[in-house]
Amino acid sequence: MATETEIKLSLSAAAAQRLLELPLLAASERSTKLLRNTYYDTADRRLQRERIVVRYRQHGRQWLLGVKTAPPLAAGLAQRGEWEAPGRAGEFDFAHVDDVAVRELLESLRDELQPVFTTRFRREAHVLAPRSGVRIEVALDRGRIEAAGRRQSIREVEIELLSGSLSDLFAVALDLQAGVPMHPEAGSKSERAYRLLDAAPLLAVKAQPVAVQADMPTMDAFRLIAVACIGHLQANEQGVRDSEEAEFVHQARVAIRRLRSAIRLWEPLLPEAFVARFDPLWQALATQLGDNRNWDVFRAETMPVLAEVFAGTVDGARLASRVRGRCARYRRESRRALQSEDYSRLLLDFSAALVDLPVSPAGRLADFVPRCLGKRARRVNERAAAPLQTDVAARHRLRVAFKQLRYGLEFFSPLLAGPLLTDYHQSATALQEMLGRLNDLAVATQLVAAALPAASRVEVQAWLAAQTAALLPEFARLLDDFQQRLPPWQPPERPAGERSRSRQPAYSL
Repeated sequence: MATETEIKLSLSAAAAQRLLELPLLAASERSTKLLRNTYYDTADRRLQRERIVVRYRQHGRQWLLGVKTAPPLAAGLAQRGEWEAPGRAGEFDFAHVDDVAVRELLESLRDELQPVFTTRFRREAHVLAPRSGVRIEVALDRGRIEAAGRRQSIREVEIELLSGSLSDLFAVALDLQAGVPMHPEAGSKSERAYRLLDAAPLLAVKAQPVAVQADMPTMDAFRLIAVACIGHLQANEQGVRDSEEAEFVHQARVAIRRLRSAIRLWEPLLPEAFVARFDPLWQALATQLGDNRNWDVFRAETMPVLAEVFAGTVDGARLASRVRGRCARYRRESRRALQSEDYSRLLLDFSAALVDLPVSPAGRLADFVPRCLGKRARRVNERAAAPLQTDVAARHRLRVAFKQLRYGLEFFSPLLAGPLLTDYHQSATALQEMLGRLNDLAVATQLVAAALPAASRVEVQAWLAAQTAALLPEFARLLDDFQQRLPPWQPPERPAGERSRSRQPAYSL
C-alpha cells in the first residue's frame, strides 16, 4: 500500500496565476495534463459512510482504477492509503488493494458500484527537490466538479510528499503561502462532490469524540486532539462566512476554546515558545468570535424577554434595531477574521508546529491523565472557595477553570469507564449550564449599556441583577453536588484496614 501525504490549499483565480510565477516554481520543470475522473459508490452510499473512494481516472488513452481511504482533512493535511492500477472503465478488479479488509469490502460491493459524480480539471505540476532526499510535487488543479446536473469550480493546490518528512512538506507549503495567499482546504474533491450531489443545506458541526488510547505517547495524544479541534473549527468556516445562522459562530468558538484548553492541559509538557506563540493568536481569534456570539445570544434569548418585561418602558423596536445592527457588525468582523490571510497562515503555521513538537518524555497517556485532571479539579476547588455569590469576576474565573476540566474529561472519555464517569459528567454538565446562564446575564448587563439609552438601562440592569440573585442558590447547590462526586480518574476509597486485592486502578486506562 502506498501512503499519500499531501496538503490541499484553495486560492483565488488571481492568486493561481501568481503562484505559477513564483521563483520556487518558475525555476522547475512543469508538466501539464487534463484529468477526467469518475467516482463510484453504491446506491445507499456505503463507500461514503466507510470513507473509501473508488474512482476511474482517464489520462489520455489510459484508465487507472484508484482506491483511497479518506480520513478527514485538518488544516489541509491528508494522510491516507492509496492504491492505483491500470483498468478498463466500469470494470472493478481490486486485486491490487493489499489491505484485506478494504479489498474484501470492495469485492462484496463490486456489482453494486455505479457512477455518482465526475471531476474534470487541468493539472499543472512541478516537482521540487529543496534538499537531498526530498521530493515534493506542487500541483495546481483548475476545473470543475459535476454532480446531479450541478457544477462547482475546482481551484486548489495539492502539495504532495514524494520523499522526505512532514516537516519538509510543511516548509514548502509555508514558503508558497508566503508568496501567494492560499487557505488550507477543509474538504477533499470527493467530499465537496458529495455535498454538491445532495444539495443539502449547510449545517453547523459539533465536536466529535477523539480516539485516544491509553498506551499512546502523551504528546501524540495532544497532536491528535489538537488536529481534531482544527477539524471542528474548519468544518464551520463556510457557515461563518456564508450563513446568518448563529450556531456556526458558536461552534467555531467552541472549537477554539477546546483547542486552547488542550494547550493548557498539556502546557507543562509543551515548549514555552510554542505556547507563547500560538495561545495569544488563538485567544485573539476567539475574542473576535466571542463578541459576535455575545450579541447573537442577547438577540435570541435576552432581547425578547426584555421587550416583554419592559413593554411599557423600553422601546422594543428601537432596541431590536440597535441589537440587529450590533449583530450585523460583529458578524462582518467574524467573516473578515476567517477570510483573512492571518487566519490562513495561523492554520498552516500551527499545523507545522504540531509536526515539529518534540517526542514527549512523559510516557504513555494513561499515566498523564490522572495527574492532568487532578490538577484541573484542584484548580476548580480553589476558585470555588472565592466569594462567588457577590463576585462576578470570581464566577468567571471558576467558569474558565471548570471548562478546562470538562473539556479534559471529554478528551479522555475513551479512557474512563463506568458509572463514576456518567455521574461526574452529568453533574459537571448541570453546573456548566448554570455557569453559562449566569455568564449570559453578566454579559447582558454590559451589552444593555450599549443597546439602551441611559434613561432606561438602569431599571433593566437592576432586573438582570435580580435574575442573577435568583439563580445563586441553585448554583450553590449544583456546585456542592459536583464537589461531592468522586472523580472518575481516582480509585474509590476502601474501608480502613481493607487490603487491595488488585493493583488495577478503578479507571480503565
